[in-house]
Amino acid sequence: MRDQRLPSSPGFWRSPLRGPRFTAVLGVVLLVGITVLFVTGLLSYAAYNPNLSPVNDKTPDKGILGFYLFSWPTSPHWLYRLNQGVHVTLGITLIPVLLAKLWSVMPRLFTLPPARSLAHALERISLLLLVGGALFQFTTGVLNVQLDYVFPGSFYTLHFYGAWVFFAAFVAHVALKLPTALRNLRRLRGEEGDLVPPRPAEPTVSRRGAFGLVGGASLLLFATSAGRNFDGPLRRTALLTPHGGPEPGSGPGGFQINKTAAYAGIDTRETAGDVWQLVVTGRTGVVRLGREELLRLPLHSAALPIACVEGWSTSDQWWRGVRLRDLAALVGYDDPADVLVESLQRRGAFRRAALRANQVADPRSLLALDVNGEPLTLDHGYPARIIVPAAPGVLNTKWVARMTFGDL
Repeated sequence: MRDQRLPSSPGFWRSPLRGPRFTAVLGVVLLVGITVLFVTGLLSYAAYNPNLSPVNDKTPDKGILGFYLFSWPTSPHWLYRLNQGVHVTLGITLIPVLLAKLWSVMPRLFTLPPARSLAHALERISLLLLVGGALFQFTTGVLNVQLDYVFPGSFYTLHFYGAWVFFAAFVAHVALKLPTALRNLRRLRGEEGDLVPPRPAEPTVSRRGAFGLVGGASLLLFATSAGRNFDGPLRRTALLTPHGGPEPGSGPGGFQINKTAAYAGIDTRETAGDVWQLVVTGRTGVVRLGREELLRLPLHSAALPIACVEGWSTSDQWWRGVRLRDLAALVGYDDPADVLVESLQRRGAFRRAALRANQVADPRSLLALDVNGEPLTLDHGYPARIIVPAAPGVLNTKWVARMTFGDL
């Protein structure tokens, strides 16, 4: 008989909550939730247009893992806002479910012998990849949302490759366990298996109570994070996120920003009206335009949100400026081409970003000069910034200095 004090002994685990049905319910929730997370994560990666230009590609060695990439659309204009809001908010909401699921199957991690056959060994390896991958993905995702980049390397690279490893293990695990899980859900009475403790302790909470605790924790995380997808009072409910709380200021420019001009190293002497010029390069040469010259070009307006990879977004703001396709026409592109946009920004990622021709062609894609009826503030990108429908916030480059049109 094994020593009951060792975790490898079935008698060590005595909680009466553990059992196939408890694990199966949590597993079905995760089956749906993680599938949605994986799909929205892939779509988020596609939204960066990584195949367009090396400046957008944070995973240059992705190889066949980029097989699905496509030109990111500009309609509906709230597409990225919805996708990333679902991805991040759902990921945070699922944390209690994931932890409960891992707790429910913990006895299996200590089972001896570790492998009874080759098939069993492969299953155990997939389980280790599954557990490790889940913890890695959720941890790096939460740290990114909190803007705590304590992990080595780029978040984009780590999260991208981690997602593929985790989801491969997840699919293998589902293929092996889904039939058993469905049988356990249909079973009305009696449970058996290695998760049922042979000597259960006295219950301190019912299974219904345990499900209520897990669901309540998920609901609490949802309620304290989802508000950052909105402006106004709802944002104040996002207590667990850096971009929660009241709006940063008031007036036309009083909506959420990601990085300030001070953080980006913007020198105000470079943005002064008598100094700053936009350099536009294309097929027919180079055109230089000051802010006053841009204001004399045909101006157009569009109501568009800003949506960030960390999951926060703003409601639609009214932007006014010069259409990107009109700037392309100034340098010889009647049919809009791709464009490389460069910023005055000196620090941080995405000082340069590329946009596809379909994004340039959209009449709502602007080099914005004003927002909500007033000139841009410095933190919102004065003297000029890019705003494109359905694009990730980092592609809406602020403090634009140069635009180069052509095939990238």
